[in-house]
Amino acid sequence: MTDLVRERLKTVPHRPGCYIMRDRRGEIIYVGKAKDLRRRVSSYFRPGARHAPKVRSMVDTVYDFEFMTVRNEAESLLTEASLIKKYKPHFNILMRDDKRYLALRADSAAQWPRFQCVRIVRDDGARHFGPFPSAPVVRAARDFAERRWGIRECEAIVPDEECHRHCHADVVRTCSAPCMGRISREEYLRRFEEACEFLDGKRPDVLAEVEADMRAAADRGDFEKAADLRDTLFALKEMTKSHFVRRRPGQREADAMRGLEELAEAIGLEKPPHIIECADISNLFGTNNVASLVVARDGLPDGRYYRHFRIKSFRGADDPRAMAEVVRRRYGPESTLLGTSPRADLFICDGGITQLRAARAVFAELGIADIPTVGLAERLEEIVLDDGRPNLLLPRDSQALFVCTRLRDEAHRFAITYHRSLREKTIRESVLDEVPGIGEAKKVRLLRRFKSVYGLARASAGEIAAAAGVNATIAAAVLDAVRAVTHRESPK
Repeated sequence: MTDLVRERLKTVPHRPGCYIMRDRRGEIIYVGKAKDLRRRVSSYFRPGARHAPKVRSMVDTVYDFEFMTVRNEAESLLTEASLIKKYKPHFNILMRDDKRYLALRADSAAQWPRFQCVRIVRDDGARHFGPFPSAPVVRAARDFAERRWGIRECEAIVPDEECHRHCHADVVRTCSAPCMGRISREEYLRRFEEACEFLDGKRPDVLAEVEADMRAAADRGDFEKAADLRDTLFALKEMTKSHFVRRRPGQREADAMRGLEELAEAIGLEKPPHIIECADISNLFGTNNVASLVVARDGLPDGRYYRHFRIKSFRGADDPRAMAEVVRRRYGPESTLLGTSPRADLFICDGGITQLRAARAVFAELGIADIPTVGLAERLEEIVLDDGRPNLLLPRDSQALFVCTRLRDEAHRFAITYHRSLREKTIRESVLDEVPGIGEAKKVRLLRRFKSVYGLARASAGEIAAAAGVNATIAAAVLDAVRAVTHRESPK
């Protein structure tokens, strides 16, 4: 395991997402997904892990890796499929060489044509869409096309009334029921051709309809429906985009620059942002209210300019007010950062419209009008705007979204790390002091041996007794005290 991998493992969150493994040349060698990123990625590098030969060969080749978080497992599956299709990593091909990917078959010459999922694409005169590494992408596209255009799903060569006796697709779905004569063959063939044009990427208006429905569901608070539509939208975009567009894998710098270009175009900036700042707020039930400010230079995180803030102007949980304080302390006339940190070409607030408006209000108060400011909402991972334009939903496989979410994750990690350090300091100063029989010397001895109260919480009473030189009763009291604190909910 390289030093880069060792350090990056500390930043991986317990969230669903995708990860990209790279070799020493920066080439992408493997793309994976996980319900829990930290658990999955760490499992590759666990000492004594018994991997299959192909996996061991991949692990030995890894020099560095990246990760991106998503909302759920469905999104991680779609994102993984998109990245594999784009980069064709060596070990993904090697480990899946016994699989045939799904494609959609459409035989327009049939009397009542339908869509079929197939794993072998034959030169049989039918049209094929795909294949794609993600079977859910293909099935979601077929399901949508069948519902949208009333295409039959039954397997009968020529459907008739006998077929209908065992089928209720015209009731529970939206089948046009050609078996019952409810639609003419000419009309059915016209609909089928429209569906094929859509799958061929020639009907972008249909994607716009789905996106509008998704936004309408989100606006009325039906977030479950919005999330389902978003998953469908990503599947359809993946299925319908041109099969002939191929991007060659490049260095992370090239990917980042491409992401900045995409981001500038999406937001409407005159040029790609050279410096991006991202701020995040962290607190635990309103206590130890802190913030982080992280910086990306040319799309890649630059730790030299990371900063922590302890929120001083108020107590309690108020993220917009805290965001306003961060902007004021970063760009106000009394800020010590004006001469030491590069000025941002884009400022990102981790949060929604209220955080964004708070930040923009302070920029206006300070007379700063040349720093574009946006939000990044976690619910749908949209780019939030406050200038009358609708929020931007970037494609899951876009480098622009990758740049934003990677920096957001860095801001979140940096804020959480600082928050935990403050909590541990508080714990060191109070929790162990409250245990009878634990004086300053024993407290130092325990913390030196177990590093933190989290280490203490994982120790046994016997280990604590041996390290501090106390009896079993005091050791048990120490264990109860630290576990009572560390088992509380983590900060947001």
